[in-house]
Amino acid sequence: MTHLKNEILLTMVLTIVVILIILLIKRAVKRFTLLRKIEINRRKVILSLCYLLVYILAGSALALIWGMEIKQVALVISSVLAVLGIGFFAQWSILSNLTASVILFLSHPVRIGDRIRILDADFDFTGEVKDITGFYFFMKTDKGEYISLPNSLVIQKGIEILEKLPLEDEEN
Repeated sequence: MTHLKNEILLTMVLTIVVILIILLIKRAVKRFTLLRKIEINRRKVILSLCYLLVYILAGSALALIWGMEIKQVALVISSVLAVLGIGFFAQWSILSNLTASVILFLSHPVRIGDRIRILDADFDFTGEVKDITGFYFFMKTDKGEYISLPNSLVIQKGIEILEKLPLEDEEN
């Protein structure tokens, strides 16, 4: 009976710790995104990924608390990672686009609303960035066309950040 009480007590402590960690992560991400001037949709993505990591770690800790051995937990985690690895290898372009979106998200100077020129010998893409998703980079060209480019292509090409066009009201 005391063993069951210990498991329940440890589960309650883990729950409190997870709640505290989530609150700290939420606060830290909010500060980081405000400091870096990252929009709210990107903040939601960062929070979701952080929460996923916390929940996976908490689930592993719960499995250990309730009697699974470390070898069993390691086997489950390695099996899941192997399946994910095979899936990503089978879809290499998806993996490269996801990696490119993370790079665009964290360290690239281009932001939604910027006016840019993508330096390409074959095409002249000049316009305003409308959205950056997990797989695609959307922009409206100066000709009024809406185009989408894979994130991996945007990372491979040079990008020139241009000054925004003056509004029509300012010209008159």
